[in-house]
Amino acid sequence: MKVLVPVKRVVDYNVKVRAKSDETGPDLSNAKMAINPFCEIAIEEAVRLKEAGVAEEVIAVSVGSSASQEQLRTCLALGADRAILVETEEEAEPLGVAKALKAIVEKEQPGLIILGKQAIDGDSNQTGQMLGALLNYPQGTFASKVEVVNGSVEVTREIDGGLQTVSLKLPAIVTTDLRLNEPRYASLPNIMKAKKKTLDVIPASDLSIDVTPRINTLKVSPPPERAAGIIVESIDELVDKLKNEAKVIS
Repeated sequence: MKVLVPVKRVVDYNVKVRAKSDETGPDLSNAKMAINPFCEIAIEEAVRLKEAGVAEEVIAVSVGSSASQEQLRTCLALGADRAILVETEEEAEPLGVAKALKAIVEKEQPGLIILGKQAIDGDSNQTGQMLGALLNYPQGTFASKVEVVNGSVEVTREIDGGLQTVSLKLPAIVTTDLRLNEPRYASLPNIMKAKKKTLDVIPASDLSIDVTPRINTLKVSPPPERAAGIIVESIDELVDKLKNEAKVIS
């Protein structure tokens, strides 16, 4: 069974992103980029399935600019067998990414597709669900446990009321939550081996899909600065300020 793992290139979660001075977008110049943390969890789960003998091949795929090859190489160092980059200079939105992934799925015919539930930049939580709708595949979202058994995958998913377990007939789509696993670090020998693994680059235009964004960003600006707090001398003064200045009590 093949396992396909879509990944996204995002700003490292330790970086504090600032808006450009002209407010046309976030300032990413010289910012450290990384694999989306939820995508790392997806790669780890796919590699564990291969190590357990459930999967035969793990394929990492990304939709983005040529710079995304760096993150795909990291996926190869983490245990993926090969990688595919659907190259586009457009800022692909979830629907465009889902269309590109659909084309790759139809070509590769994986038995299982594992995605991160969301990306830490857009926080949309849409791509997995859109891909499921386009392919008409069953899906288990927010997975905290994944088990492949007898041609189906059992997904324990986190919901508001606790945990829910669903059984999906393969091929299926799973989106990962934070508690699914703890991703490994890439060792130096595996980083060196990754350089020899296959990374195919496919222009988005070759897939006959439209990844043109449907949303225009008009302005990106930082949140307003909060006013400094004050220290009150007594409860009476606190109540007075809450009532007359903040007007949160009457």
